[in-house]
Amino acid sequence: MGKALAEIAHQLQDANKKVQLIYAFNGTGKTRLSREFKQLIAPKADGDDAPSSELADKKMLYYSAFTEDLFYWDNDLGRDAEPKLKIQPNAFTKWVLEEQGQDQNIVTTFQRYTSEKLTPHFSADFSSVSFSFERGNNQQEPHVKISKGEESNFIWSVFNALLEQVISELNITEVADRSTDVFNNLSYVFVDDPVSSLDENHLIELAVNVAGLIKSSQSDLKFIVTTHSPLFYNVLFNELNSKACYMLERFEDGSFALTEKPGDSNKSFSYHLHLKQTIEHAIAENRVERYHFTLLRNLYEKTASFLGYRSWSELLPDDRQLYLSRVINFTSHSTLSNEAVAQPTPAEKATVKLLLDHLHSTHGFWQQQQGA
Repeated sequence: MGKALAEIAHQLQDANKKVQLIYAFNGTGKTRLSREFKQLIAPKADGDDAPSSELADKKMLYYSAFTEDLFYWDNDLGRDAEPKLKIQPNAFTKWVLEEQGQDQNIVTTFQRYTSEKLTPHFSADFSSVSFSFERGNNQQEPHVKISKGEESNFIWSVFNALLEQVISELNITEVADRSTDVFNNLSYVFVDDPVSSLDENHLIELAVNVAGLIKSSQSDLKFIVTTHSPLFYNVLFNELNSKACYMLERFEDGSFALTEKPGDSNKSFSYHLHLKQTIEHAIAENRVERYHFTLLRNLYEKTASFLGYRSWSELLPDDRQLYLSRVINFTSHSTLSNEAVAQPTPAEKATVKLLLDHLHSTHGFWQQQQGA
């Protein structure tokens, strides 16, 4: 029987782990879980509909779609004005930008994940930011509206600056020796899919940097990271030592389950990608050979392991026995040294494509990969 998200939040709190890493498909409820967890750790007082204005009041920091809602575009199309990203008044941007002057650090982080030429320009009062491409000359470049992915990158860069300082300050054991006391009440950092639009190289870089920040934390601060990206999850899993790993699932009745995943089942993510790409290349080149059936079976086995199926054959299309026989025929090892090695016929080669397409379209893990 499934649980309500509030019960899942209690499960995370009761685990009392330094790092908890959660994989879930898009639309499962990761962002709603972050809100439930915030309500559990730091419930609002009756009638308090607005977020606290001071960081010192906060017991939890979280990055999610709600964080991104603090930023919105002022296009002002009526006056044909240049677009700018407005920043709603809030505690964490006030601290990072106005009180700590981290604007240049934010620019550097943002350009690391996008382009060194795409430059943010903050207004004097830090109420908005504009973007332009700097060409290395004195010519004034017009401001542009950046993509949704670049916007997400920018907002993460602001949060990253705050997170760096939080960890640095709380690493100072003696409270009296800290340069500020605004973080002393913090107990959790909840990060939900920091950036979902990066290419693989930058996504790996981001995951390594996030893992590095978490590993640098020497205080009692606890971290919960959720993602729908298998690659991001895989890098975090490999980078972080002591952590609890889960899969969040949502059932038809609207209930949820948070299932702990043992070690080996977390290692197949990046290997999944390699297998898939190898098979896709063979199909595109019309060079499907006997060993591609072995790769396909391996792909099914690892996907089944990750999704919690007892047997990989459970993932096959409706006529399972037919496809099971075809795959096993090309993955079994013959004991006769003089037996001729049969090569796949055109129809059997087509089976590889059919089964790979089936894995893409039927199981959420691969639907996320296809949309990445």
